[in-house]
Amino acid sequence: MATVRHHIVIGSGVAGNQAAETLRERDPESRVTIITLSRLPFFNRYDLPRVFRGERDWRNFIIYPAEYYRKNRIALRRATRVVNVDSTAQTLTLEHKEILHFDSLLVASGAGPYLPEELSEFRPLLHGFGAFRDAIEVADALPKNGHAILLGGDTIGLDLARTLLDIGHRVTLVAGPYTFWPHEVAAEDRSKYVAALERMGIVVVDANQRGCLTTIEKGAKGLSARRVVFGDGSDISGDVVMPFFGVAPSLDFMLGSGVDIERGLLVSPDLRTTNPNIYAAGDVCQIWTDREHRYCFYHGWKNVRAMGELAARNITGANEPWVPTQDESLQLTKDGKIHSPFWEYQ
Repeated sequence: MATVRHHIVIGSGVAGNQAAETLRERDPESRVTIITLSRLPFFNRYDLPRVFRGERDWRNFIIYPAEYYRKNRIALRRATRVVNVDSTAQTLTLEHKEILHFDSLLVASGAGPYLPEELSEFRPLLHGFGAFRDAIEVADALPKNGHAILLGGDTIGLDLARTLLDIGHRVTLVAGPYTFWPHEVAAEDRSKYVAALERMGIVVVDANQRGCLTTIEKGAKGLSARRVVFGDGSDISGDVVMPFFGVAPSLDFMLGSGVDIERGLLVSPDLRTTNPNIYAAGDVCQIWTDREHRYCFYHGWKNVRAMGELAARNITGANEPWVPTQDESLQLTKDGKIHSPFWEYQ
């Protein structure tokens, strides 16, 4: 009797869960395992701004209940860290020393918030937004009609800014090269998009015009909790300071695995890495495109979900190339506000 194939998926976001669902459908007799650092089952991170509207019960953010995984025979291993992948032996090692064998491995570990090195010393004074607990902490730190200072201004941060403004908070954006990331905005168009942010109610400060950000301090007693200081001596005070400088692929555990890595895992158009048994999907990988003759990242909920499904299909015998499913151009609405296709996740 042939040994049952074991498909392992690293990552429990939209790519990982879509892949596991497709693997189960296309290979019903196989073992399917999802390994994730998250303590929560799959939840929609794009919904985190709801926390600021008073939604604090994590169960209302969960996409699939525990019963879904039991019914579909998908082993979900939460709060589990992969520390090493051996592509030759087809094994991965967990932090607690357990070794698992895989017949196919899909790396869908996503990406974490990126923080420029020059700001790393101020990390203790910054509020994150990458996890449910982070969202709760920053929401608790914002008083009624509070003031949030956003650094960078990628599309995740701008999406949050819309919610904060809608519920009565003030938002100041310290703009720079990461503003609108991952959209690529031409230099000649930048001013009209900045003006659109201002029409939305965001106060935009150009960091370069103020001599760049030099320090972030804890506010003095009786004053705002945070103070951002610029090279020209000017400053901004607020209740929270939140960095939004895009994301960096989460792939430290793949170093030394034997597959090619640039900024992300390098994959062919069928999402296969340089090892035939290892695939990648989502924000963690760069896909080769013949049209541009280079490896490209593709972001957005729709793209990431489609990658998860495609990788699973190809693992189970298909031979289909990646085709982007989401427009990546920043848009201006009729009323002069900006809209990002990356805010669409239904």
